[in-house]
Amino acid sequence: MVVQAVSRQKEVVIWTSFVVMLPIFLWLGYQLSPVVFEDLPMWHIIGFLALAIILALIPIVVGEVPLFLAQGVSLAALLSFGLFIEMIVTLVSVLALMAYMRFNSDNRLRIPINMLMFSGISLIAGFVFYLLGGTPGDTRLLSIGVITPILAHEFVYFTLNTVALYFIQVQIYERKSKFITPDTKWDAVTSIMVLPVGLILYMLYEQVGPIALVYVGLPFVILTLILQLYHSSQKVNVYLQQAADVGHQLTERLDTQGVLDVFLDKISTLFKVDYAAIIDVNGEKIMKVLRVMDKENSVEANAILHTDDEELLAYMLKRGKSVCYFTKKEWKHMSKSHLPAKIESLMCVPVIRNHKIEGLVLLASTSKRTYDKSQLMIVDILCSYFGVAMEKARHYQETKQKSERCALTKLYNYRFFESVLDKEYDKLNKGHSKSLSLIMLDLDHFKKVNDVYGHQSGNEILMQVADRLTALVGNKGTVARYGGEEFVILLPDMERGQCFELAERIRVHLATRSFALKQHIRESQGAQMVKVTASIGFATAPDDAEDTLDLIRHADRAMYVGAKKAGRNKVAEYRKTS
Repeated sequence: MVVQAVSRQKEVVIWTSFVVMLPIFLWLGYQLSPVVFEDLPMWHIIGFLALAIILALIPIVVGEVPLFLAQGVSLAALLSFGLFIEMIVTLVSVLALMAYMRFNSDNRLRIPINMLMFSGISLIAGFVFYLLGGTPGDTRLLSIGVITPILAHEFVYFTLNTVALYFIQVQIYERKSKFITPDTKWDAVTSIMVLPVGLILYMLYEQVGPIALVYVGLPFVILTLILQLYHSSQKVNVYLQQAADVGHQLTERLDTQGVLDVFLDKISTLFKVDYAAIIDVNGEKIMKVLRVMDKENSVEANAILHTDDEELLAYMLKRGKSVCYFTKKEWKHMSKSHLPAKIESLMCVPVIRNHKIEGLVLLASTSKRTYDKSQLMIVDILCSYFGVAMEKARHYQETKQKSERCALTKLYNYRFFESVLDKEYDKLNKGHSKSLSLIMLDLDHFKKVNDVYGHQSGNEILMQVADRLTALVGNKGTVARYGGEEFVILLPDMERGQCFELAERIRVHLATRSFALKQHIRESQGAQMVKVTASIGFATAPDDAEDTLDLIRHADRAMYVGAKKAGRNKVAEYRKTS
């Protein structure tokens, strides 16, 4: 029942084999156990078919393989009516199972594959049954000659089923697989359990007639439901363990981008998804797609969504609770949506912090009934982990930023700058970079600005200078506030000549463009336009410095001696003298 793309050539071969081989298998089954339809108790057979269909509609899916509990009914049909009727019962139950699990254009190949597999297995196992002397209608189960063909039939049936599943995985879907898997072990346990039930159904039917279908069928259905609940609980336990692991990985990340990446990656791995998205709720009307995994490329990351155009998401925001839809019929009335047209089943879970919806997590599949309530519960838990991890990452980033940045200018502070300088000088020493330049900049006559216009105006100038330096330097280096009205710029892999050009460009930019002061203490109304110049010095390692302290000291010396004392509003470079 695994769904995975196969080549067009393989698809043609599979469908051709189905059309040709299925009638041949049924004909061979009829030849091995010919029946006279007029003599068959048709209503009794319909009862067997009904019981097989009921069992097929409550499957236990382990991994991606449904456990076929209707095999017990098929066995009773074989022993009561022969191989041909058993093949009919098996194929009808297979069709019922596939109808329940639904199929679409992406997984339609499971129809011919499973029909061929089960009809072929039934034919070969039935042939072994007859070869060893098996006779329908013989109730002497304590006789070796009677029970041996039955046990051989079940053994061959189980073995061929295991081989067929392995062949389908490896040869048709070209997927790596072990011959013995946890699914195989479950199938073996199921075969052992259904064998006595099938024999009891057969024996009781031979004695009391079709009422046996009720006497045995009801407990059999109950047994199936119990096994289904047991497996569901086991699956939930596995999901819970995986959710705990994901929670630990989320809390280890201290940046919001990392949390988003890990969460989307893990949740897309845990569940079968053709579409997954993390959506930020910015307000009542506007949402933003933070992360998306979309095979149809119907929406991109950072796309803005409006609730007026997103009926499903708007309903989720209003509802404020998780929702799981099994088929498109359940939510097609909310037609306005960015979701791909093929989407059928989906889960949508709000991320709630402090009683407020901060985001939505949306998982969707093109197959029907992909998700269940237990999976919705797991996604709810994961979203709780996700919300906590995002808040923790935000707090960490805010705290980190406060410890690294100047509160006024938002530039890096000197403590952080020192750590960057050490790292870059280490790269220089190891040969990972060729040069390292450092610019020192001091605003000229800044005390006079404070005295004339007030300290608030001085702060305005510092903030504007910081913005200008950040824009001029860009990603070429790191800008930091050195202290007071002094700034420092670290420029990895920048030669002396390039550094001079940048320093001169900064000097000219500051000197020729006035600063607008809004918070001045002058009596005149409106902004005051003030011109401020800067004295700049720089040094370049390894030519001008042997270590980080040398680089700072020499750039500082160039600024004061070469620029300040030489008349200000100048750029001076340090040159090491022998």
